Amino acid sequence: MSTHLTPSDRTFMKQFAIMIAMLGGTAVVLIIIGTLVWSTLPKEDNHAQVRQAGERITPVGAVYAGNTGRAAMEAAKASASKAAASQVAYGGTTDGKTIFGKLCTTCHSTGAAGAPKITDKAAWAPRLKQGIDTLVKHAINGYTGPDGNHMPAKGGNPALTDAQIEATVKWMVSQVK
Repeated sequence: MSTHLTPSDRTFMKQFAIMIAMLGGTAVVLIIIGTLVWSTLPKEDNHAQVRQAGERITPVGAVYAGNTGRAAMEAAKASASKAAASQVAYGGTTDGKTIFGKLCTTCHSTGAAGAPKITDKAAWAPRLKQGIDTLVKHAINGYTGPDGNHMPAKGGNPALTDAQIEATVKWMVSQVK
């Protein structure tokens, strides 16, 4: 075997060595520029600002998929229920008239979303036939009627206790009899 290089091999080796040297020099220059730029950036001394910025850019919602998403949704629902249970609406009063005046009147005085008006005895008659227990159950758990109108659970206020709902339903029934 001969170690003799042809002129074209020598030219290639020379150009290849120049190219490698230029790439190495470019890398060194880029490293130096990067170091200089990084050293001029302000340091993050205030961790509270960093946390606040993180909270501002946190997504508002989340995508729940599969079993992991189902578990996350159930945990969020349980957390919300626990938080709602820890707060009792309207100071814990069981005065049906007071609760009606603060919450139920919105729909049951105007007929919004198909709610039977408190003054419409004809609209209440079929409901009263179902019995007070059914009405209380529908008020607590929510109900979608055959006409498609919807009564939200606890009138849309999850902080109400079952006793408050029952007292309010009984007060409303006393008004339409």
